[in-house]
Amino acid sequence: MEYFKSTSNLRAYHCLVIILFAVNSAVGQTSRQEKMEKLNFMIGEWVGISTTYQNDTIAKQVPAFEKISYRLDKNLITIDLQSEILQLHTVIYYDDKDEKYYYNSYYKDGTGKYEAEYKDGKLVVWPNKNKKFIFHLTPNGNFQEYGEKFENGEWIKYFEDNFKKSPEN
Repeated sequence: MEYFKSTSNLRAYHCLVIILFAVNSAVGQTSRQEKMEKLNFMIGEWVGISTTYQNDTIAKQVPAFEKISYRLDKNLITIDLQSEILQLHTVIYYDDKDEKYYYNSYYKDGTGKYEAEYKDGKLVVWPNKNKKFIFHLTPNGNFQEYGEKFENGEWIKYFEDNFKKSPEN
C-alpha cells in the first residue's frame, strides 16, 4: 500500500511540474509578444526614398521598398529592405531574460547584432555608443528611420529613409 501512495505522490508531483512549466512558458510568451506588439507601428509594406547625407547636405537619394512583418506568432519581426544602395534582411526580437530588444541585420558584406530599446514610441537601435538608428511614425502616419553619429559633441544625421504605406496594403 505504501508503494501506491508514493507512486501517486510522484504522479501528482510530475503533473504539477508540467502544469507550472506550461503556465510559465505561456506567461513568458505572452510577455515577449506584448513587447513585440509595441513595434506594431513598423508592420507593413512601405515605399519611399532613402537619403544619405555628407556634411549636412544630401549626398544621394534613391527609391526604396521595405516589407516589415511578424513571424513565429509575433515573437519576431523581419525587415526586408531593397534599394539600389542597400539590400538588407533584419530580424528583431525581444529577450525576456535580458529585458532587451535585439536587432540582427544581414547584408551582402556581413552581419550585425545590436541592442535596441523601445522609448517614447520609437525603436532605437545602438550599433555602438556613438551610432544609433531610430524607427518611428511621423505625425502624418508615415514610417521613418534614420541614423545618427555622435561627432564633436553632437548627433549628426547620416541617413534617412521616409516611407508611405504601399498602395497594395
